[in-house]
Amino acid sequence: MITIQDNLFHIQTNNTSYIMQVRNGMLENLYYGSKVHADVDVLADKLYSGYGSDVVYNSKEDAALSLFHLNMEITPVGKGDYRSNSIEVEFADTNRVFDLKYVSSEVVEGGIEDIGLPTAHDGEETLVITLESPQGLRFYLYYTTYPNCDVIVRHMRVMNTGEDKVVLRKVMSYQLDIPNLGYNLSTFTGAWGRERHETSTSLTIGNHSFGSTTGISSHYCNPFFMVSEKKATEHTGKVYGFNLIYSGSHYGSVEVNQFARIRIQAGIQPTNFSWTLNNNEYFDTPQAVLTYSKYGKNGMSQNMHAFVNNHIVRGEWANKPRPVLINNWEGTYFDFKESKLLSLAKEAKKLGIELFVLDDGWFKGRDNDTAGLGDYSLNEKKLPNGLDGLARKIEELGMKFGLWFEPEMTNPNSDLYRAHPDWVVRHPDIEPSLSRNQLVLDLCRTEVQDYIIENVNRILKSASISYVKWDMNRPLSDTYSKVLDDQGRFNYEWTKGTYRIMREIVNANPHILFEGCASGGNRFDLGILCFMPQIWTSDDTDTYERTKIQTGTSYGYPQSVMGCHVSAAPNHQTMRMSPIEARFDVASIGMLGYELDLTQLTSAEKKVVAAQVEFYKEHRELLQYGDYIRLITPFEDSEFCNYMVVSKDKKEAIVIEAIGRVVPNSEQVPIILQGLLPDVKYQVSGRKHFINIRTFGSLINHVLPFNVNSEGLLMHVASDIYMMPCETEEYVAYGDTLMEAGIKQKQRFTGTGYNEHVRMMPDNAARMYYLKAIE
Repeated sequence: MITIQDNLFHIQTNNTSYIMQVRNGMLENLYYGSKVHADVDVLADKLYSGYGSDVVYNSKEDAALSLFHLNMEITPVGKGDYRSNSIEVEFADTNRVFDLKYVSSEVVEGGIEDIGLPTAHDGEETLVITLESPQGLRFYLYYTTYPNCDVIVRHMRVMNTGEDKVVLRKVMSYQLDIPNLGYNLSTFTGAWGRERHETSTSLTIGNHSFGSTTGISSHYCNPFFMVSEKKATEHTGKVYGFNLIYSGSHYGSVEVNQFARIRIQAGIQPTNFSWTLNNNEYFDTPQAVLTYSKYGKNGMSQNMHAFVNNHIVRGEWANKPRPVLINNWEGTYFDFKESKLLSLAKEAKKLGIELFVLDDGWFKGRDNDTAGLGDYSLNEKKLPNGLDGLARKIEELGMKFGLWFEPEMTNPNSDLYRAHPDWVVRHPDIEPSLSRNQLVLDLCRTEVQDYIIENVNRILKSASISYVKWDMNRPLSDTYSKVLDDQGRFNYEWTKGTYRIMREIVNANPHILFEGCASGGNRFDLGILCFMPQIWTSDDTDTYERTKIQTGTSYGYPQSVMGCHVSAAPNHQTMRMSPIEARFDVASIGMLGYELDLTQLTSAEKKVVAAQVEFYKEHRELLQYGDYIRLITPFEDSEFCNYMVVSKDKKEAIVIEAIGRVVPNSEQVPIILQGLLPDVKYQVSGRKHFINIRTFGSLINHVLPFNVNSEGLLMHVASDIYMMPCETEEYVAYGDTLMEAGIKQKQRFTGTGYNEHVRMMPDNAARMYYLKAIE
């Protein structure tokens, strides 16, 4: 609900209030947090005598009013507010100073969905506040409510009503000023193969800025971030969450000034950005997502998860269960023929897998990553019966067929580049830089967009294709387009070109499940999720690293959008060993896939994988759409990670316990659960796990009644056909006991003694527990 009374604005969601007022013609933020009454006399800042050498904004009307001591929604430039501005403009006379005055406000039903960029959908109502500068620069501030998610979506439109042109140099999607009550900033940073690790810092005086200049949302710093009070935990404390519905270069900053105030802002990356507005032209920023919870980081995350599932993801796959897939990439890389693919698919079908995905290498000449991108002709040596023939054979096995694309790129060694060398992103006088042997196509050009749309749609109509993995394997460089008069527009226009391509292709193929990918999670953002309901979380599928990557991702995004695969060991990114059961446990809370050569598994491993797939499909809705709760994060304790998902009615739950390096001769603390019904009894059952007997090494002779050579032929043969069952754990307990006292598991192996009750958990191992309410 949004109310306006005497220039006081109160935006309410189910559990939060956002309160503003007009003060001396400017827009002042009074409060953002848990739902309260709009008691202006208490909430408004009191300024009566000024502070030292402050600049007084308007001494005729208020001799004590300094902007430096107010919480502002948008700030006049050059008028005494020395914090970072959310808007920087250059007028025709090169002046950059401007004042702002409130003009009007209104509440409209629904959200704002027509800004030339992807937007959230099904908003309840929107507050529109208009302010204007003396030069005729008009600002429209939009606040759309999503009450059930406790989310407010903001963006800004800047319009030039003056006669002279105006150049925008910086234009953020929002500005939020709050009192400094002692907060930490968490950003989600990393690089390829270690995306979205939480980086937390105490907010001290100064400007803490972060973002991406790569042309995409990037491995290096995700657009999502959070600000939490210092004592906040996963389950308690005040936490604010922020994100952008945008996939290009972005910028965020959290600034603490000397007068107990924090300024938060985010939007398009201002580096190399400029946008000229002539008379009656306007510019819309990307939408930004704001949420708040007093129930800790999990409370904030569940707001974000509900928002993504219900107001970002759309189309036929929104809130629908997703198939278990096999992707051939790490099983074959470029070295495959139809016969190899079919043998892999037949094995997958036997194990219960539902979707076969053909990854890179099906283009003509695409035998490695140096050639063929941008050409949409088939590699007939590998696929003599074509995509249609392969898809038919896959479907005859009882599986669906999926296909990999990388539409935004080309290789210098390609027919496309030879025909249209001017279609790539590059300055005409500078040799372009390569990454992954690739050049970026100039998506600022409509004819390039049309080429991609036409060819991808043609391929998708040529065979029975149910899934697309949409890849993008390099960031942007040499950013220049011949079709732009102002290169400061490049990143925004290139991103809009990407969105047009995705919109046209997705709308033309509504039944296909699209998964975004950019060298893994290099473009994991809400803009992509408006077109594609899931994203490949990371190219790194190592169990230990995935606990960090998926945990970091979960702060801003639900598991229902995370692609998670079981791959081979040693892992192809880290060379680390991990048990196949742990690889499944960690991958299971997300969109499950397998990415290894299933034909090379032992018969014992195949039995285990079949049991994994059966368990996943039985509990698919809970695993994909249950409420995700972090119990212990790998950022708190690098060797332990516990998390769970709980059904909406709280009658079912699944708990994951994962470890990194084993700590010798150590006790284990109980797993303290959350989110259950306190007065309901639950049956707690450990999922049946198996362990490769070769894990024991020479210790096997302490288990068996006879001695064997642990490196001998007998052990190799035995391990192919037999995996040892792990301990069994079964409990019945009330929800309050599980949430207060927790599960005290059976003892882990500590180097002295073993029996069937001892938990064998080597490095990078995991366990899974299923909870069901007893009626």
